[in-house]
Amino acid sequence: MALTWPMQKSGKTGETVRTVQFLLRVQGYTVAIDGNFGPRTEAAVHGFQSSQGLTTDGAVGDQTWSRLIVVVRQGDRSEKGDAVRAVQDQANFRAGDPAHPFPVDGVFGALTDAWVRGFQQGVGINADGVVGPVTWNHLVNEELNT
Repeated sequence: MALTWPMQKSGKTGETVRTVQFLLRVQGYTVAIDGNFGPRTEAAVHGFQSSQGLTTDGAVGDQTWSRLIVVVRQGDRSEKGDAVRAVQDQANFRAGDPAHPFPVDGVFGALTDAWVRGFQQGVGINADGVVGPVTWNHLVNEELNT
């Protein structure tokens, strides 16, 4: 069964755009993490799509999401750090306590693992602590504000 991903393109704002930006950074693109799908994010998406042999429309739809996501799990850091930061940023967005924000440090440790497993359980998917395609899909499709 193919996953349906939320379309992200020029003019969009919000947490899902922030996730796109974090994931573009993992792929080597320099973009600001500002939640604003502006010209620099669009240019990075064009570059990523071109490098992957995808249609270069500058929008992040089903085909681009499936290539953009990076599987992360406990112990990941360094080269996957921005993908881990995307998960941690989602944790803050979903259940963040402004007085005690979830640490967005790019290290997938015990705290991130516990949050991921709780999120997975809460949305009714396999609570294995691995943020793969299904978990990413739930994270970016569950955004409250667009």
